[in-house]
Amino acid sequence: MGLMKNLMIGIHKRTGDRFAGMDLLYLTTVGAKSGKERVSPVARFGDGDGAWLVVASNNGAERNPAWYHNLKAHPDQVWIEHGGSRRPATPRELTGAEREAALQRIVAAQPRFAGYLKKTSRALPVIRLT
Repeated sequence: MGLMKNLMIGIHKRTGDRFAGMDLLYLTTVGAKSGKERVSPVARFGDGDGAWLVVASNNGAERNPAWYHNLKAHPDQVWIEHGGSRRPATPRELTGAEREAALQRIVAAQPRFAGYLKKTSRALPVIRLT
């Protein structure tokens, strides 16, 4: 992991796993090509029963973020961390009406995601982590 990314994650952790008004979790995936663990801070949205939703928004870019490709390549090697606790997670990509309902809740909680939806022509993947 790069020095700058490590520094940013350290700052986020000291500020209660928050950044720019968003609650964060640290998503660890295994590189699709490298096979090395990669940590990405992502916005988290509670989805009951200890589950979290994350969006592969990449700030509205036309390409999915690297963590999404890694997660798809190695769905059995995913961990989440927040509040100082790290645990394995099982990802499931939401589709159809379930995805749409989740996106509505996410946009209501963080309106910036509405901008990401408008900025790109791709369907932003929504992942449920349990």
